[in-house]
Amino acid sequence: MNILFLSQLLPFPLDAGAKVRSYYTLRWLADKHQVTLATFTRPDDPPEAMEHLRSICQAVHTVPVERSMWRDALSLVGSMIRGQSFIINRDRSTTMGHLLERLLAQQHFDAVHADQLWMAQFALRFALRASTDERYNDSTGNIPSFDNYFVLDEHNACFQIFERLAKGERHPLKRWLWQREADLLRRYEAAVCNQFDHVVTVTIGDRCTLESLSHSERGAFPNFHTIPICVDTANVPAVTPQGSNANVLYLGTMFWPPNVEGAVWFLQEVWPLVRHELPQATFTIAGKNPPAELAALAVGQNVELTGYVPDPLPWLEQARAFIIPLLSGGGMRVKIVEAWRWGLPIVSTTLGAEGIDYRDGENLLIGNTPADFAAAVLRLLREPDLNQRLRVNGRRWVEKHYDYRRVYGAWDEVYQE
Repeated sequence: MNILFLSQLLPFPLDAGAKVRSYYTLRWLADKHQVTLATFTRPDDPPEAMEHLRSICQAVHTVPVERSMWRDALSLVGSMIRGQSFIINRDRSTTMGHLLERLLAQQHFDAVHADQLWMAQFALRFALRASTDERYNDSTGNIPSFDNYFVLDEHNACFQIFERLAKGERHPLKRWLWQREADLLRRYEAAVCNQFDHVVTVTIGDRCTLESLSHSERGAFPNFHTIPICVDTANVPAVTPQGSNANVLYLGTMFWPPNVEGAVWFLQEVWPLVRHELPQATFTIAGKNPPAELAALAVGQNVELTGYVPDPLPWLEQARAFIIPLLSGGGMRVKIVEAWRWGLPIVSTTLGAEGIDYRDGENLLIGNTPADFAAAVLRLLREPDLNQRLRVNGRRWVEKHYDYRRVYGAWDEVYQE
């Protein structure tokens, strides 16, 4: 099968949760089909990433995109004028549209795979163009082989992320903006899902949410599938702990609002409780573009903000506790699966572990209040036997339940010849 794979992020290196999902799905499909990748790229994407992806795919086509505050401000104004979602409006691109028109003119595709909701608009634009192309049509004007394979991979029920951000936001204007985005995305997501033949979610909860949305709209309903986010455990060994310092690690992109919200909550509400009991404890926040708010909170608190780290191994080796302090978000937290793969002991909120099959007290610890979260972190810093048990059990769990070679055969049911 000849598949066109549309991605909002260059799916390598694996330095963001969305890339982990995209990359291993791409790897699985490319092992069995001919895959052409069309992706947006950022100025800091490394050249060697392109070389690696070209070794996997039949072809790789890129569209450069630059993000900045003023560009985002213009997109926000445009979304206000048009009554459209900001995050969808921000990713509109005539250049990507022209690329897809050129690809359509050059070759035949049996399927189009839209990776994340942002890329759905381009898949549907491609479908509209294909409907007038005789190579995809029979005498009735239908698209018999092609339109059976429009696939949308929903990493999250996107509207739900902004609903949760709105509920937790104290600033009235921000709360209004988050809720507006949630309402617009709910309508957009419902309408878009019904235009795809297959919609894949990463959790059962997201599947139920999107199925309910889909049935609220008129028209044909897509086939829904649930395939969790998985990783490669065969080629990534567990880390070997180094040193004896009481270090807590939070790893994630710091321009994603739920990550920032969780980091602020931990610094303000949890970290003082930990330091009161263990003054020598240190906290590392490793992630791209930490905002000034975090930097201000970190001053004098035994906190290090590293910014982007191309190789997190030195920080993973020093960590005695890996935290997921999320209060909002959606889908499935890739960092838990990755932390299990690295053999790290985890403390998470219930929402942070949403959509993941886990065992509290066996392969991670759950804390939902500042006091409970701090107590769980202190246990990992003070109890070496518990720390080691969670490391071993987490690694075994991910090898059994979240290795892509074991699980991603489910994609074969979506892409049946």
